[in-house]
Amino acid sequence: MANGAGMESFLDRIIAQHPDIKIIQLSEGIPLIKGEGNEGDNPHLWVSISNAIIQVKNLGKAMEEFDPSHKELYAKNTADYAAKLEALRQKMHSELASYKGRSIITFHEAFPYFAHEFGLKIAAVVEREPGSEPSAKELAETVDLIKKNGILPLFSEPQYPAAAAQTIAEETGAKVYVLDPAVTGPDDCNAYINIMENNLVILEGAFKK
Repeated sequence: MANGAGMESFLDRIIAQHPDIKIIQLSEGIPLIKGEGNEGDNPHLWVSISNAIIQVKNLGKAMEEFDPSHKELYAKNTADYAAKLEALRQKMHSELASYKGRSIITFHEAFPYFAHEFGLKIAAVVEREPGSEPSAKELAETVDLIKKNGILPLFSEPQYPAAAAQTIAEETGAKVYVLDPAVTGPDDCNAYINIMENNLVILEGAFKK
């Protein structure tokens, strides 16, 4: 199983050595968002709940084909979990509907699908690659953007340091919030749902300020 959209580029070498191996791309059927410049497609598909539902169904279908003796169980588990995600998707769309068109600043390229899902605009991405410190020019441009367009919420991620975000916040008076792209999390069947529900709370709090 692979997320697809270029995330597991190392698989190209494995496939070249083992051409008969079957790789299931969970990105199948999902319209991809291009990355900046020559970065290729953005692979963070699952941060959109609609895409996560498609990926869950792709996974369930693949497991049914791989292990047909348990086909009914896979079908039931897939349907049950997809229903939970659909309920959350509807809830988030309902509660975030009034914020469509709002601009945010993020610190990595993890949120384009999330922003597209809920009609948000990403005004700037400060650290496109995790761990890559933004240049003084990039920081200055972001500070200038905020000062010209009003205070925009800044969203860092729990997986990475927020030093650049704090610097921009100190220069502009903007507040730093934490959105979780669900890259990591506890080994719990409801981890993704819990993360997204918390993201909803964070977003509503940021937009109400």
